[in-house]
Amino acid sequence: MATWFITGCSSGLGHSLATAVLEAGFSAVVTARDADKVRDFEQAFPGRALALALDLNDKASIAAAVEQATARFGAIDVLVNNAGYGYRAAVEEGDEQDVADLFATHVFGPVALMKAVLPAMRARRQGTIVNFSSIGAQVHNPGSGYYSAAKMAQEGITLTLKTEVEPLGLRVMVIEPGAFRTDFAGRSLKGARTEIDAYADTVGPRRKANDRTDGTQPGDPRRAAKLIVETIARPTLPKRLLLGGDAVEIVRKALQAQLDEIAAAEVASGATDFSKND
Repeated sequence: MATWFITGCSSGLGHSLATAVLEAGFSAVVTARDADKVRDFEQAFPGRALALALDLNDKASIAAAVEQATARFGAIDVLVNNAGYGYRAAVEEGDEQDVADLFATHVFGPVALMKAVLPAMRARRQGTIVNFSSIGAQVHNPGSGYYSAAKMAQEGITLTLKTEVEPLGLRVMVIEPGAFRTDFAGRSLKGARTEIDAYADTVGPRRKANDRTDGTQPGDPRRAAKLIVETIARPTLPKRLLLGGDAVEIVRKALQAQLDEIAAAEVASGATDFSKND
């Protein structure tokens, strides 16, 4: 029986995924900063769910959680880095500590967790690592510069890891969700401490106080969780898994715009190469 280790299980996609994994008959290590918020999984799925406290900003917490998970289930077969939150601020407004915390949660913490599970996975030549990114890694909206940068960094590391460990028998995938009906645009969304009036027309409409999308997002977390479980059960993983019809449409348009831009500059770009006559 495969064992999943999932971060950010107290709400949202993480909670739905943990539920889907356990309902499918797998074991799951369900984590949150406060283990009491995920203790109900142990009661609902006795013997197969282990609720653990996990602080992605604390390497000791990461090491302890991995050690406890391994002691309980013997091995971690699937690691899912899901924990995260939104942050909106104009680039000029970004608070240094807020940005550092954002990268700690979305980049450095997940990297530390991957490094904690990789030795055992390599030794067994078996294991799957899945990291939740965002369509924000593909499209860059006003006010989401730091969030997009964190997700782009996470994707760069994840997809590079894929090239490094797949020859060793491991599997790696990035998930890019669109808008799902979770707390992401509500409780989990943070914003600039100080707002600059000059950005009222660009960043303003997307500030938390003006965002009216919470509770109206098209994505169903339960259906997304089911698709993730089904996808990971397949022998071969895609490089990226888009979640939501909006994600497909938005990313397709973004990629087509990039292709059009490349085509428009193709001749000029190629002319910068050394000439055979030089």
